Amino acid sequence: MPLLKIELLGSDVLRRHADPVEKPGAEFDPLIADMFETMYDAKGIGLAAPQIGISQRLIVIDVNDEGGKALGPTALFNPRVVESGAETDKGEEGCLSIPGVAGVVERPWHVVVEAQDREGNPVRIEADDMLARCLQHEIDHLDGVLFIDRMSPLKRNMVLRKYRKQAT
Repeated sequence: MPLLKIELLGSDVLRRHADPVEKPGAEFDPLIADMFETMYDAKGIGLAAPQIGISQRLIVIDVNDEGGKALGPTALFNPRVVESGAETDKGEEGCLSIPGVAGVVERPWHVVVEAQDREGNPVRIEADDMLARCLQHEIDHLDGVLFIDRMSPLKRNMVLRKYRKQAT
């Protein structure tokens, strides 16, 4: 299974609204396996198809949150947040498409996500804390939104300056 090229900040595919997957199935298994291998190699806990140049609504995650809910290796097709709790939490986020930098993002602490599994069956996930954060982050990628878009302009500019400085 080859490692896939991760698209970096500036790539057009990261800013596009990804297309729905009409029919999940076994034909996606090699791609999913490659996405997991790429994510693990990059030391990530989530990866969205747009991050590897594929504008489709597919994410892979593997979150082991101490004190929160864990969700082992999972592929989700067409995921969407259907409920968000009123309580929010600020936490540091990074992104495999913006390597080497991180920033504090405020997100709902609890979400409910509906999606389809590899066979196209409906899945409903109630998530808190890090799992909720990861799901929201990856679903944002499917909508062309990056974690830096959820930061204040001042903090976003600081993160972008740091990113550009390390890239040179």
